Amino acid sequence: MTETVPALLDELAGLGDPKMLAVNQRHGDDHSVNLTKLRAVAKRVKTNQPLALELWETENTNARLLALLVCKPKEFTQEQLDTMLRYARTPKVQDWLVNYVVKKSNHKENLREVWFADADPVVASAGWALTTERVIKSPDGIELVGLLDLIESDMKDAQSRLQWAMNETLANIGIYHEDLRARALDIGERLEVLKDYPTPPNCTSPFAPIWINEMVRRLGTK
Repeated sequence: MTETVPALLDELAGLGDPKMLAVNQRHGDDHSVNLTKLRAVAKRVKTNQPLALELWETENTNARLLALLVCKPKEFTQEQLDTMLRYARTPKVQDWLVNYVVKKSNHKENLREVWFADADPVVASAGWALTTERVIKSPDGIELVGLLDLIESDMKDAQSRLQWAMNETLANIGIYHEDLRARALDIGERLEVLKDYPTPPNCTSPFAPIWINEMVRRLGTK
């Protein structure tokens, strides 16, 4: 069966849940389809770059999430990915774009450098997210002390998405780099960012000192 954008939009509309939409809208998102159901549609559609591009152009959030699941990350140019991020509009689309597409792209390091220094805090948050991956997987060439300096001076008053991304970098420096752990813990304690964030039972708080200590315990990290 040949999948078409109009048919897929109708299908996604039928899968939409008004209650889910209302909950997501309170958090700045507007997708209404259960993500497990969305992934099932993607599994049926299979990888299809031309279709993914068409779905993205609809500007429908459900369709854009589907597009990110069926696209071919390595076929996007740097310019395409940059434009997509800047016009992604919602947190879920931005997160999936970075994690499912940009991180698999040959352009991710160039984009990391461009986005990290961007004046738009949402774009900058994507740069910090890619930097966190470097902190964990390939820290050579990353000035970790410089990152801690920036976090110490800017995180407290940063826009919420940028603040969250910076906090993630802080926590992972503390988790994976023993020589900087004491400073990361100290910064987290003093800034108190996300200290009172509501955390469900059996989940780890995003407050950096708690996050760092818990992950070090779990991983047996030195």
